[in-house]
Amino acid sequence: MTKINENFLLLQAGYLFPEISRRVKVFTTDNPDSAIIKLGIGDVTEPLPPAIVEAMHKAVDEMGSKQGVKGYGPERGYDFLIEKIIKNDFAPRGITLDSSEIFVSDGSKCDTGNFQEVFDTDNVIAVTDPVYPVYVDTNVMAGRGGKADSSGRYADIVYMPVTPDNNFVPELPKEKVDLIYLCYPNNPTGAVASKARLKVWVDYAKKNNAIILFDAAYEAFISDPDIPHSIYEVDGAKEVAVEFRSFSKTAGFTGLRCAYTVVPKQLKAYKKDGSTIDVNAIWNRRHCTKFNGASYISQAAAASVYSDTGKTQIRQTINLYMSNAKLIRESLTALGYEIYGGVNAPYVWLKTKDNMTSWQFFDYLLEKANIVGTPGSGFGSAGEGFFRLSAFGSPDNVIEALQRFKKI
Repeated sequence: MTKINENFLLLQAGYLFPEISRRVKVFTTDNPDSAIIKLGIGDVTEPLPPAIVEAMHKAVDEMGSKQGVKGYGPERGYDFLIEKIIKNDFAPRGITLDSSEIFVSDGSKCDTGNFQEVFDTDNVIAVTDPVYPVYVDTNVMAGRGGKADSSGRYADIVYMPVTPDNNFVPELPKEKVDLIYLCYPNNPTGAVASKARLKVWVDYAKKNNAIILFDAAYEAFISDPDIPHSIYEVDGAKEVAVEFRSFSKTAGFTGLRCAYTVVPKQLKAYKKDGSTIDVNAIWNRRHCTKFNGASYISQAAAASVYSDTGKTQIRQTINLYMSNAKLIRESLTALGYEIYGGVNAPYVWLKTKDNMTSWQFFDYLLEKANIVGTPGSGFGSAGEGFFRLSAFGSPDNVIEALQRFKKI
């Protein structure tokens, strides 16, 4: 008899974004003439910058020649990309990394979901609420969640509410936890964490022999010079933190797929007998066993991100998205909505209208304005009554969406 992993049966409903797609499909089937504007999923809409396209064409030409064809590459990533990552993303911020601490992959969603595999299922995890669903769901699949209550919270997970009252940066948990998921700039709230607040978490992790899994996928959108782009800007963070980075939102790679994870050599975990073990070595074993490496073409494209031309073109695209965010934030504030985020992140987090639930507001916007956003409750119970809008849209669509907001 083949048995199923029954932890999968503990997952609540469907994954958030497929449920959104399902509702939109039902609506468009019933209303085929509706002109839907999607400001929900954080998917890019602008084309790849020319520098990246040129690099990809060059890489394809290489792959089409006897002399330039590439087979399996190094699982951790090509040195030409890793060297550029260290030189451009970390060295200017005073962070020293060795090439063996960088692991190139095909996406941060995969890495943030997979990293929990190297830790014992007895570890207690802590997540913010609301939270990017992948952090929770993958731990439930592994058996760390327990059963969910009526609000969707799992019994064995420690939830740390992030609300306007704490500026969407959680307080330290009262119970001892082992793995802590933090994401700043934050998805979904668009909030940021100061260096001082991150230092509190680094100190907590050091004191409690815990590890922070830090998702920095949106760091390129930070405009405030006082906000850290990497947790490694905090003293001691290399001893307690893994950092995830992505080219998806930075350079429009959602359809191209390339990212990387930083696992410092100083980071330690513990065996059952209390002795330490290097997390870098364990992740390297897992990474090289289960992953054959990101494609040469996508890594060549990622390397072009760091050219002078690439940096300029990418900044133009980022500025376009953040101009959208500013317009959304200011326009909805003028309409009386309670607005957060949208300053150092491409997401705007708003309080729903007339005390509607998050899903009621989703249906309301879809039916009355043909606008798709993301229900806050889909990110956790503390997100109930909130709603996320993405700035990843064309300026024309954003302007039209805001006109529709005015009409309703």
